[in-house]
This record gives sequence, C-alpha cells and structure tokens, in this order.
Amino acid sequence: MATTIFTHPLCGDHDPGTGHPESPARLRAVVDGLKRWTEAGGPGATETSWSEAPPARSDDLALVHDGRLVERVFEAVPQAGHAYLDPDTGLSPKSGEAALRAAGALVAAVDMVIAGTVDRAFCAVRPPGHHAEPDRAMGFCLFNNVAIGAVHARKAHGLERVAVLDFDVHHGNGTEAAFRTDPNLFFASSHQFPFYPGTGSGADDNDHIVNAPLAGGAGSVEFRSAWKDRLLPALDSFKPELILISAGFDAHAADPLAQLYLTEPDYTWITQQIRALAETHCGGRIVSTLEGGYDLRALAASAVAHFAALAAP
Repeated sequence: MATTIFTHPLCGDHDPGTGHPESPARLRAVVDGLKRWTEAGGPGATETSWSEAPPARSDDLALVHDGRLVERVFEAVPQAGHAYLDPDTGLSPKSGEAALRAAGALVAAVDMVIAGTVDRAFCAVRPPGHHAEPDRAMGFCLFNNVAIGAVHARKAHGLERVAVLDFDVHHGNGTEAAFRTDPNLFFASSHQFPFYPGTGSGADDNDHIVNAPLAGGAGSVEFRSAWKDRLLPALDSFKPELILISAGFDAHAADPLAQLYLTEPDYTWITQQIRALAETHCGGRIVSTLEGGYDLRALAASAVAHFAALAAP
C-alpha cells in the first residue's frame, strides 16, 4: 500500500514578510520531520516515495477561480521585496511560482491516486489554500489547492462524489464557497468558532456542507465527538469516491494563533477514522494537503503523526 509525499523547493521560496506566521520555516519543519520518519523506518516507510510537485496550469486554476483573481494575484507579485493582497496575505518574488506548485501538487496527487500508482498522497506545500475563495485571495492563501484537486478529480476523471475534510483550526471558507452550489462536492469542517474568518457557524449547513464549530478552549473530547457524532456520519452517507483532507495543525495546544487543545494522538485518530471510511467507500483513496500550523515543533510532530497514520499498512 504505497504512499507518496509531494513537495517542491519553490514552495519554500514564498515569503509573506518578516515575522509572518506562515513562514518558509513551516515547510522546512514538516519536510525535515517527514524525512526523519521515513529514515527511521516506521510502518509504511519502505513503501513511501517522494514526488516533485509540478506547476499547475491556468486551466487548473480556472476550475475554481475567476480569471480576474488569477490575473490580480500574478500582477501583484513583486519583482523585489514584498507586496500585499490584504493585511494578512503577503507576496514575494517567488510567490506566484510557489502557488502554482502548491496547486499543481494536488492535481498530480489526484492523478496518481486515481491511477492506482499510490494509494494515498500527502502534499507538503505552501502557500496554504483553504481560505482562498473563487474570487478572492485571503488568509495567507492565494489559490484553493484542495478545491482545485477536488474539482479536477471530477472533471478529468469522471468521479461523481468527491469529499474534502478540514480539521484546521480556522474554517475553510474558501472551500465551502467553491462547493456551496454543487451537491456532489462534500465539505466537512471542525474549527474554532467564533474565530477567523467568521464563517462556519453551521447555520447554513445542508447534506453536503457540514460544519462542527468548537468553542475556544475545546480539546480532544469535543473534537473527537464532533467528528464521530456529526462529520463522519455525514461523510458515510455521502459515500465519496475520493477523499481529500485540508490538514491544518493549528488546533494543536501549542499553536500561538488559536485556542483549541489537540495533541498528536488526535491527528492520528482522525486520520485513522478517515482511512476507515475511505476503505469502505473509495478503495482507500486519500489525498491530503498541508494547511495551517504555526508552532514549528508541534507542526512537525503533528504532520508526522498524520502521515504515519496515512502510510501505515
């Protein structure tokens, strides 16, 4: 049961500005942690490969994003220094290329998993994507990588039902916005609420948009209950043909940007639960991608816990 890790050095060249929490050091911490895990030879390590993230094409971005947004993002990329799409979302000279590799990783990972070359894939890429709406970049995110991968699975491979599961501490407003009008695209999210970006209350949920807001101070018990009692049963009813994961690790107790209190075993647990439903409905096919996580030690440890559960035989 093979698993691959997609990444690219250009994803480390995106620099949103001095002191910005979404720093290049995040990707270094994750990649270094995954390399140490594979070298240590844990269960599944010998069946783990590394893959180079290719650049997304303009047609890939157009699956989710308005052409005017794509133009605005690339026009804003500076020749030197930094530029800002909003106070949170900075750009440096390599940001456009990094964003193409991040989105391209999801497209390539979907292709590889559906072809059966590997069973599961993890995309260690940045900038993250789940806040990017069809017509707006925001929240550290330029393009919505996971949504692009999901729509690509339907358009290129003819899948009918594709699911995205999001356990980042922030609500994936961009993914929900991209999926809202398509009942064959399923989105489930646990997240702190009320909190940035202010969406995800659950008031507008339906059969294919399902949110589990968690109050600040919640921890493992509340997180696991939300998934076990609400989100995973909804996924089971949806019967996905492919599952994608927005794997944010900023709900960790050590993270400086939020107030949830998860630990590494919670990320192992949720990954195992998702794998079980993937085996039931879609031959185990999962593509996961990095979203948030801003304490470097907790981020690396959590990403390794998640990937180890993905890669385990």
